[in-house]
Amino acid sequence: MSHIENPMEIFKLLNGSNCKECGEKTCLAFAVAVFKEKRPIQACPHLEKEVIDRYGGAIDKPNTVDEYKAEAIEELKQKVSSIDLSEAAQRLGARFADNKLTLKIFGKEFSVDTEGNLSSEVHINAYMVVPALNYILNGSGTSPRGDWITFRELNGGPSRYAHFEQRCEKPLKRLADTYTDLFKDMLEIFDGKQIDSQIDSDVSIILHPLPLFPIMVCYWKPEDGLESSLHIYFDATSDDNLDIESNYTLNEGVVLMFEKIALRHGA
Repeated sequence: MSHIENPMEIFKLLNGSNCKECGEKTCLAFAVAVFKEKRPIQACPHLEKEVIDRYGGAIDKPNTVDEYKAEAIEELKQKVSSIDLSEAAQRLGARFADNKLTLKIFGKEFSVDTEGNLSSEVHINAYMVVPALNYILNGSGTSPRGDWITFRELNGGPSRYAHFEQRCEKPLKRLADTYTDLFKDMLEIFDGKQIDSQIDSDVSIILHPLPLFPIMVCYWKPEDGLESSLHIYFDATSDDNLDIESNYTLNEGVVLMFEKIALRHGA
């Protein structure tokens, strides 16, 4: 089988109909079974021959950590250790005590000390660490205005939007279509807030991955033969607090976290 990072890559090859013809209760459960090599991918009756030929062999699972992110984190930790964290805390509306800067990531406390060491009350996800450290280093402290724009409208967004759409918005839309507890998880696990926004969507939820960096997820249900739609919006001040690469990494991490939750519950 071609290189597979996680069960969601298999799930994305399926039609999401949960037809049960493969013998599993859901397409998510089937994807997990294939990833664990308990079921062959050709057990799905709806896959094209080309897909089966490409992914029908043994799974080539990753056996190393993402070295690029590990190196990036170490470099950022060294930079953080050289700045005045008390000043950074004041600038960003964070807290500084016991030689640690502490801020909220999705409502959970995340701390970095004067040596650049990280700690959190929850699991520290590498996809969130890079944006968080860049936020501490470079965030201006500008407060959100409540004016929402698309990723394409951010500085550097146009050149990255195609990747953002493929890696962030479309996977999250597929989850919204198939995982009924997605928005409940956004509210309960990720400290989100459902609102009536000026954007006419069926569901609008604001998340705070970083204190001064909110994002808004808007979802439109399928209707009258039209398929569903999902878009992620950003406050107009976002560029002042996070660079475009960190923004992209953060949203990719958000999607991966939701995918893992869906797989755990769906399996």
